[in-house]
Order: sequence, then structure tokens, then C-alpha cells
Amino acid sequence: EGMPIRVVANYLHAVLQADRTFYTQHVVERMEDMLIVTATENWREERTLPLPAQFFKEASRGLQVAGKPFRYRLMGLWPLNPENAPHNDRERKALEQVVEYGEVTEQEIQIDDQSYYQAIFPDRAVSRACVNCHNAHKESPKRNFKLNDVMGGLEILIPLN
Repeated sequence: EGMPIRVVANYLHAVLQADRTFYTQHVVERMEDMLIVTATENWREERTLPLPAQFFKEASRGLQVAGKPFRYRLMGLWPLNPENAPHNDRERKALEQVVEYGEVTEQEIQIDDQSYYQAIFPDRAVSRACVNCHNAHKESPKRNFKLNDVMGGLEILIPLN
């Protein structure tokens, strides 16, 4: 038997979170503090840095294009990008649990003909850049985030067969 799927999900989460936190704190914040370049939603057109959530989404797309079997994405109850909202009631309920209790939820789900192990980890505001952007954004449905608040979830899907 191989490694338990929960352990695999925890390892993936640790790597994804470390990469995103590093990018946010040591690239985005540093560049903005030094007035070199900012992170913006229209980063391609404006030749700026992608926002941390966009960096995350583009990396996930790259995995899918490369044919890797697992997926990940950010989810939110108050997303700036509607694509990051829960896709159905089951996801919404799981995400509400994550936000309320700050703990991972896990379940087996079906997407088309494929079974997946789904883990949704709490996505915390790890830096002032997260809080400032979400609280100030014109589309933000919630404007009172504080450092270390659970802002949403990080979903990891691992195929089961």
C-alpha cells in the first residue's frame, strides 16, 4: 500500500501554501515597498505582477495543461473573482465549515465519471497585502478582514482511481 491520501494532501497543501506565502511576502510586498512594481488584476496588460491569487491560479492551470492528475484552487464565500465561489451546495457547506472552524474538511466527491478525494484547507490572510487588497477592492463583498483571518479555502482534489 502507498502513502495515505490524507498525508499526500497535507504535503501538497504545505508546498502550495509555502510557495504562495513566499511570493506574497517576498515578491509582491517587497516590490511594492520599494516602489518598483505593483501587483494588479490586469497584470498582463499593465506589465505588473500577478496578484497572489492569480499566481496560484496560473500555476494550477499549468499543472492541468501538463496533464497532472490532481487539481487545486482557491475558494471563497466572499470572492473577488466569481470563478472562486463554491460550485455547488456541497462545496459551499464544506467551505462554511472551514471558515467557521478554521480546520480542514475532507470528503470523497464525484466529478463527471471520476471520484476524487477533496480536502479544503483554511486559507488565511498571511500578509497585510491580502488584507489590504480584499478590504479595499471595489468588488469586495467583505471589507473587515484582519491578519490571520480565514478568508476562504484552498481546495485540493486527488483522483481516487
